[in-house]
Amino acid sequence: MRERTLQLLRTTLDDPQAEFRNDQWECIERLLRGERLLVVQRTGWGKSMVYFLATRLLRDQGHGPTLLVSPLLALMRNQIEAAERIGLRAQTINSTNTSEWDSIEQELRDDAVDILLISPERLANNQFHNDVLTRVAPRVGLLAVDEAHCISDWGHEFRPNYRRIVHIVRGLPRGTPVLATTATANQRVTDDVAEQLGRVSIVRGPLARESLRLQNIDMPDTTARMAWLAQTIPTLPGSGIVYALTVRDAERVAEWLRTCGIDAVAYHADVGKGGEEEADADAMSQREELEQRLLANDVKVLVATVALGMGFDKPDLGFVIHFQRPASVVHYYQQVGRAGRAIDEAYGVLLRGAEDDDIAQYFRDTAFPPQEHVDAILQALQSADSGLSAAELEACLNLRRAQINKALTYMSVEEPAPVTRPAKKWQATPSSHGYRVNQALVGAILEIRSREQEEMIRYMGHTGCLLEFLERALDDPAARRCGVCANCRGNPLLPVDVAYDLANQAALFLKHAFIRLEPRGRWPKGAFVSEGFTGRIGDDLRSQEGRALCTWRDAGWGNLVADGKYTSHRFDDKLVRACAAMTREWAPLPQPEWVTCVPSLERPELVPDFAARLADELGLPFHEALTKASRNRPQKEMQNSFQQARNLDGVFHVEQAAAHCGPCFLVDDVVDSRWTMTVAAALLRRAGCSAVFPLALALNSFGRE
Repeated sequence: MRERTLQLLRTTLDDPQAEFRNDQWECIERLLRGERLLVVQRTGWGKSMVYFLATRLLRDQGHGPTLLVSPLLALMRNQIEAAERIGLRAQTINSTNTSEWDSIEQELRDDAVDILLISPERLANNQFHNDVLTRVAPRVGLLAVDEAHCISDWGHEFRPNYRRIVHIVRGLPRGTPVLATTATANQRVTDDVAEQLGRVSIVRGPLARESLRLQNIDMPDTTARMAWLAQTIPTLPGSGIVYALTVRDAERVAEWLRTCGIDAVAYHADVGKGGEEEADADAMSQREELEQRLLANDVKVLVATVALGMGFDKPDLGFVIHFQRPASVVHYYQQVGRAGRAIDEAYGVLLRGAEDDDIAQYFRDTAFPPQEHVDAILQALQSADSGLSAAELEACLNLRRAQINKALTYMSVEEPAPVTRPAKKWQATPSSHGYRVNQALVGAILEIRSREQEEMIRYMGHTGCLLEFLERALDDPAARRCGVCANCRGNPLLPVDVAYDLANQAALFLKHAFIRLEPRGRWPKGAFVSEGFTGRIGDDLRSQEGRALCTWRDAGWGNLVADGKYTSHRFDDKLVRACAAMTREWAPLPQPEWVTCVPSLERPELVPDFAARLADELGLPFHEALTKASRNRPQKEMQNSFQQARNLDGVFHVEQAAAHCGPCFLVDDVVDSRWTMTVAAALLRRAGCSAVFPLALALNSFGRE
């Protein structure tokens, strides 16, 4: 049996000389005996080979298909290709292949699928649960769970749907083997996973990778880090990844590197979405294309958020650089461990930014739904006999869609669950009455996360072996000095000085890194009772694409904008000249013939004063064509798209005498949801203005993963 399995391994890897790594065959053998295993091995060890080969052998013995729960579609795509090399018929059911679901379900009924790959989020889909899972579970030959640390309440990434896996395990026939795999789990997490899965044996291997060269560089200034990337990346071997914490930083760093002649592309969850109505399948296709380009070394670097994380496998990845400090050692090890799997030397460099603490704290503070959000959602659901969709909850509650979804998902995996979604709408269950979030558990997890952040700060300042620090933090019993990191060698592996001219170029770039403001495409249903706006925003009312000078409080103009709004109460002339330069570089067509602005009752002079000076700088007339017909709540207090739009219904009035038919610039200081610009532009268009180009000083956006 061992010899045949070795031949299958060599076929899968397309390597006639391949051998089992330590514990690989032993894990396969134990699964064939019906055991439950939690395998903790470093990235690149070959955990996927264990469940592929076990599946092949179990299917040959007449067992049912393997059910593989995998966190990312990127991982699924790679695994399907690998599985096919040893004759495994692999299928996946996910949001991007809905047209294939019926045929795949028929193949499952016909026992023509060897391995079914699904995301943990698919487990929350009632149709999938009823039509697929309930039929497959009784005859599953092997349950495999990748990135199993997410099952744990103490795991570094809170993904509530992973907790549903425990219910599947409980429903498996006696003797069904279970394999849970991870590379990023300390002892606390492995103990918790083992307890939840029941009777699980832990197989732990060493985490060290001899090819990985680690170095930390304390570089708080954004422009210095950008300059360092531009001068260093061309000298590094092969292709690699630069990790950033926010979407905005990923986009900005990638654009900067391209201006420096480096083939760089941003990768994040919003890639490919374009407008708000873009299909998920199209977005996934574009992200897959970027992954394939990196795999083929057709791009030097992907500048990515954590959206490129678990599951991406490129054995010859030459470097992983962190533009900002991750929140925990497990985050960092998982990401930096992508480098150097099958090459002799690869670099892992951690840069520190002044913004790191604030970003880490933001993600920590928004990790769990607060009780007040839970109470508001449950009260709304209890009042709706037929249930409410997430969009309908937005109309009822002043909560962001992400906050609503987070709370619903969290509650749906509780036992007993206070909410359920039998069809397309959420409903409250009898358990919803008096339901309380387990604050003791949440507090304990958040305390752990605070300690994890402190541990990363200690890692940045660590003077001993960097790899040994990571291994000990992950409770690796084989932790030892690596001898090849910057600290072990006693000198930097890569230069830490930044060319002065390049840093100046980076500073200038930030002051010219203008942000596109995409026009919105659809009015929220029922939001505009007074104005009568509904459905798709037609070409007769839609604004043109706009621009924002900077991001709020960024290293370019952002701090000067904040000072003008809240300290000096007048925007500096430098911002006037910068916006004028932006419009000349932008060169919108048809060319604007006049300037107007969004009015405010709270600060009636601030934006008109700036818009008038900008108009003078551009040599255009300024007309206050919009007035406020009523006082509304500040837009920054409105949390979701429906509430933001509803808050603007009937608020603005167009002064026909001041409005002009030619195209115009519509100026505001800070833009966030874009609804203020959208409504103001629609009113101007309806009054006869032929084109409206939104222009803002700053985009108020923290950024998303």
